Amino acid sequence: MMQNKERVIKEEVRRIGVTGGVGSGKSEVLHYIQEKYGALVLRTDDLAKELMDPGEVCYEEVRALFGPEIVREDGTFDRAGIAAKVFSDPVLLGKLNEITHPAVLKRTEELICSAEKQGTRIVCIESALFVDANGNKIGNESYRELWYVYTDMDVRRKRLKASRGYSDEKISSIMANQVSDDILRRCCDAVIDNSGEFSDTMRQIDGLLAL
Repeated sequence: MMQNKERVIKEEVRRIGVTGGVGSGKSEVLHYIQEKYGALVLRTDDLAKELMDPGEVCYEEVRALFGPEIVREDGTFDRAGIAAKVFSDPVLLGKLNEITHPAVLKRTEELICSAEKQGTRIVCIESALFVDANGNKIGNESYRELWYVYTDMDVRRKRLKASRGYSDEKISSIMANQVSDDILRRCCDAVIDNSGEFSDTMRQIDGLLAL
């Protein structure tokens, strides 16, 4: 009887994948859901970084992949050095993802299960990589619905210049390597337009969470 009860509770939890391009405002959307609805927010980039720390499950494989030159004196990785290497080498990036993605999925599931036992009813998992350039969904073992945070290109550029000091050249370079708007719209279950006032964005979020 207890097993049936636990299964029902688990099915009631909403697992929402949240994706979108750089500068789209995903963090603001996630903060709102966390504050208003008590959601657990997991960011796959942060989890991957944690899993590459000394003593964590991905550390030795990543060290073997990149060599000792990316290891600092304290044993941690030179993350900027890793980023520079994979940015210009898709094959190397693929190998890194093969190491980190399964570990991130496993850690995500562990954290979600723990939160469910504590009564959490909404879990948001954020990643810019839930959909690839061919329109294939990635990591959908961890979510049951996928939301796309859309923002006009001009608005994204203004935000990135103001908040991160990025140049037009850097912004264009980053955006050129991200999945297109058309593909994301086609693959995601819901689209949140975050181009205008955030009060409008909040109304869209509230409407989706009322479903």
